[in-house]
Amino acid sequence: MATAVAGLGTMEPKRQWANTAERNSVMFEAQRRQRRGPTPEVFFTKHIDNSRIVKADDPERRRDMRRFMTAMLSLFLVVMVYVGQHLSSIETGYSIESQKQQMLQLEEQNRQLRLSEAQLSDPGRIDTIAKQLGLDTPLPGQVIQTNGDFNTNANAPALAQVAPAPLAVK
Repeated sequence: MATAVAGLGTMEPKRQWANTAERNSVMFEAQRRQRRGPTPEVFFTKHIDNSRIVKADDPERRRDMRRFMTAMLSLFLVVMVYVGQHLSSIETGYSIESQKQQMLQLEEQNRQLRLSEAQLSDPGRIDTIAKQLGLDTPLPGQVIQTNGDFNTNANAPALAQVAPAPLAVK
């Protein structure tokens, strides 16, 4: 039996095959020589019909499967709650950062508006524009001081009052 084919755990050196059919025929012959007796192997096909077989009910297996499914469902729910909270915290963090950026932008805009207000209300600038428009400084009798009783509602009716003009001294 030392003449077995390479690839079957034999002592014959490996050999290159011309094609698969040649290799298969050599292997088949080697296997046939190793069989006991002169009887060839015969294979029969047997058609098995399992359609009438009913699976036996196993209550212990069913109980184990229910426990397993309950455990998996609870684990899944715990993981989903954790993931939901984690994503919610990430979303809240992004929202906070966005609001911080908006607050910084509004503070800068407020600073720019205060600077603009300060520049526009500069008395020297107002005096220059008034002179360009042909306005002069008021005479002492032209300025009327109010006592500060202003009606806060601009749409409310107001009584007209005549205040005597102070005497101008020359």
